[in-house]
This record gives sequence, C-alpha cells and structure tokens, in this order.
Amino acid sequence: MNLLEYKGVWVFIEQRDGNLQKVGLELLGKGREIADKLGEELTAILVGHNINDKKEELIYYGADNVIIVEDEKLNIYMTEPYTKVVSTLIKEKKPNVVLIGATAIGRDLAPRIAARVKTGLTADCTSIDVEDESNNILMTRPAFGGNIMATIICPDHRPQMSTVRPGVMQKLEKDESRKGNVEEFSIEINDEDINVEILEVVREEKNKINIEDANVLVSAGRGIGKKENIDKLRELADTLGGVVSGSRAVVDAGWIDKNSQVGQTGKTVRPNLYIACGISGAIQHIAGMEESDFIVAINNNPNAPIFEVADVGIVADANQVVSSLIDNFKNQK
Repeated sequence: MNLLEYKGVWVFIEQRDGNLQKVGLELLGKGREIADKLGEELTAILVGHNINDKKEELIYYGADNVIIVEDEKLNIYMTEPYTKVVSTLIKEKKPNVVLIGATAIGRDLAPRIAARVKTGLTADCTSIDVEDESNNILMTRPAFGGNIMATIICPDHRPQMSTVRPGVMQKLEKDESRKGNVEEFSIEINDEDINVEILEVVREEKNKINIEDANVLVSAGRGIGKKENIDKLRELADTLGGVVSGSRAVVDAGWIDKNSQVGQTGKTVRPNLYIACGISGAIQHIAGMEESDFIVAINNNPNAPIFEVADVGIVADANQVVSSLIDNFKNQK
C-alpha cells in the first residue's frame, strides 16, 4: 500500500428521513481542524434519498467538498447497500482519514467498511488529533472499562478510520458565505446487495429530550441514597426545563436508564447548566461532562474530586439542597 496516494479527510454524514444528524455536523468541526493541520481538504459523504437539498448546509458547516450518492434504495438505512456505497467511494477516491459518528448506525456501518477496504478502525473515540512528526492520526478512546485512555494509531494502512461519540466534538458556527464543490455519484445497488427486506418501520414516541441535546442536566450519583430520590431530581429538572442524567453507579444500581448515563462508558454532554447531585467525581464521569458551560456540584464530602471542575460547590446533603432549590424556584415563579 502506497500511503502517499491517500489524501483528504472524510466525514460520513448520518441522515434520517432526510434530516442531518447533529453528530455529522460535530464531526465536520473536528474534521476541519484535522484537515487544516494536515493541509488537506475536508469532504462530507452524504448517502440516501431526496437529500440533495442538504449539500449547502454541509459546506456552511466546514466542508470543502460534498459527495452525494442518492438512490431510492438508500432511503432507509440498511447495512449492505450503505457498506457497498461508502467502501466503493473509499477505494476509488482514497481518503487519508474517515470519521463516522458512534451512533447505532455508525457502529454497525464502520467496521464493515473497514473490513472491505482492509484497514483498522478505532471505535468510540473521545479525542482525535494529529501526531506532529508523522502526521498519523492519534485516536483516543476509553479502555479497560473506562479506567484508562488508550491512544491508537494506524501507521501502516489507509484510510485511518474511527467512530466518534456524539456530543464530544463541537460543530462550527454556520457560515453561509462558504463555497465548496459538490459531486454526485451513481453506484448501482443490485438485488444481491440487499440481503434483508424492511417490511415496516415503527418509530418510538419520545417524550423526553436526549441528554446530549439538553441545556440543563440534573445528574444523580450514589450519594443521593436511594432510587426514590430520583423523583426529586426529576422535579428540579422539570422546573428548570431540563432532564435527569446520572453516573455509572446509579445506572448499575438500576435507578436510571443506561441512555441517561454520563461519562466515558456513557455519553458526553455539554449543557449550559450541569448540576451534579451526590456525584463524587471519578475521572470516568468528569470526562463526560467537564465541558459543560456551568457546573454546580452538591456533595457532603468536601474533598470530593467533583469540586475541582465545579464553578460552584455546595458541601451539603444533595437531597436537602435539591428540595430547597425546588421550593425557591417555585416561589420565584
């Protein structure tokens, strides 16, 4: 393999029903940074049906080029057709770096593409950078249950591929003055490329905000004492227009759902306000929330590590403070 043939940074843009997913725009922000360090171009890859109207949006968020593959058979995500399309593009265009969101779709798609193009894949990354001497991509992810962070390189194969967690990277400010190139590719999808038949799509009704999208998070730790105390945290979150999240300890205890876990083995969040209730502040948890705009920590242990990253620290029983906050906010309203 001649590594010098591979140029450019690619970001796979996930879309559902023609709507661009936030993680793709976040990865364009990181992709722009990586491309600038390498002196290469940033390309957005968009696959689906009735998606042509999204091309300018991707340029506004940092892409130099947009490659679109549009086909009615690509309307709903299926593993084999999408794998064929993206791996065919990679073999033809030879990108240096490929970034994919670590969503349900990305985690299904990325390893199959990597196998088709015979390269490595670093999954579930929380950090991406460029090594100064070699220009290899430094891909960092949690290992050993989140107890250490491993930085991985792929020096002998191309492209350098990774999936990246939603919420970790920041999208750029939208710049409608940016110009870019758009290429439309036609890749034939045969019957043998479709190994499943989708009979029906049933969409789950979601009544709550994903924690990655929430502006306010009230987060529970083991220090709140028992599952029943989650109700008070939920009441505070509702009062502030936010949602409840938690540490791994409360997820393992069955107090909240896994989808609401913050941390290296959960989700990375960046709310405007993060209220940590009874959370000690293990490094695994802090890695998932330290980029929050404003952090309030409530813990009865004055030496808890969470206070080191908090903007405001309250040494007290978390349940009592939460009850007082609810009463105060209700009185103000």
